[in-house]
Amino acid sequence: MAAEIVNPRSDSETGAGGGADGTSGELFDPAFALHRGGKMAIQSTVPVRDKDDLSLAYTPGVAKVCSAIAERPELVHDYTWKSQVVAVVTDGTAVLGLGDIGPEASLPVMEGKAILFKQFGGVDAVPIALATTDADEIVDTVVRLAPSFGGVNLEDISAPRCFEIERKLKERLDIPVFHDDQHGTAVVTLAALRNAAKLTDRSLGELRAVISGAGAAGVAIARILVEAGIGDVAVCDRKGVVSADRGDLTDVKRELAGFTNKAGLTGSLEQALDGADVFIGVSGGTVPEEAVAKMAKDSMIFAMANPNPEIHPDVAHKYAAVVATGRSDFPNQINNVLAFPGIFAGAMQVRAAQITEGMKLAAAEALAAVVADELSADKVIPSPFDERVAPAVTAAVAAAARAEGVARR
Repeated sequence: MAAEIVNPRSDSETGAGGGADGTSGELFDPAFALHRGGKMAIQSTVPVRDKDDLSLAYTPGVAKVCSAIAERPELVHDYTWKSQVVAVVTDGTAVLGLGDIGPEASLPVMEGKAILFKQFGGVDAVPIALATTDADEIVDTVVRLAPSFGGVNLEDISAPRCFEIERKLKERLDIPVFHDDQHGTAVVTLAALRNAAKLTDRSLGELRAVISGAGAAGVAIARILVEAGIGDVAVCDRKGVVSADRGDLTDVKRELAGFTNKAGLTGSLEQALDGADVFIGVSGGTVPEEAVAKMAKDSMIFAMANPNPEIHPDVAHKYAAVVATGRSDFPNQINNVLAFPGIFAGAMQVRAAQITEGMKLAAAEALAAVVADELSADKVIPSPFDERVAPAVTAAVAAAARAEGVARR
């Protein structure tokens, strides 16, 4: 239902507005009310009170700064907002659980992402919704926009194009490029799993995990778990375990099969779960209780599909020692906002040329450490509102960037 219908303006021709805010009490929807006019704005950081201020902020004063940057391009980081602003780029093809809804309809989400960058990481961000789904056109467009930004956050771009777009942008740009649907989810998942393992007196190396979903998030989670030293991990798509003996694999899944599933499992997700220590759901499917019951003792279930987890927490708690979801109304929410603001803040603080695997691992370790002394079955990951999160992740990422030689300050 359109916003004007749900929340008509006080000057609407229908005359339906009855409240102080010009809305009908019967039709009022707080979501539309909050979004009216958008959720963000650009604000000046310097005063323009008189002609002297104007001459400094704009012409002729600005010409001196432009000339200096022209002579020494690196000065752009000191005298513009470049090192403090991220482009949040989407084509609107994989928006939340809504799917391919197009660039205009994606803007409320991109605005939301931008305000989360500011709220939780102190990083400015600009939503950019592109009217193309062609991978090369997206890459070319972002490359042309890149001089204005210190980083690029790819958002809600459907797989498998998201992998290609991220790879090509990393090859062509010397600023951080990060697909949050992949890597943000992976970082938070690893952090929670580290603490869940600690809580149950196990190491990552002792765990066998099964991931439901071989899209952007599933592939990235598998990769970071292997990098972190997981005992074994198998990834399942609609046809079952992604294994090297399957003849229907895409290039991405063929690569995935090459570094996962050391046990050589085949068959269905349900079969893979037999004896597994960890279930990670990023698929939106449903897992039968009988399969959950066959998991190992003190298992860990991260059923992260929204709004309906693959395994409902009431079922999961019957069998698992630790349960996490993607929802805010259950404990242990795997929420990307725990990762991406601090990751970008740390990378941009040291003007990193890229975000490396080591920086992601450092982010996960720092995030896990925030609540390492407060662990319980209902607290293996911090709240997004824990003020310790962003500083911890920022510092860890900046240090890792320096250690890996990608920092430029």
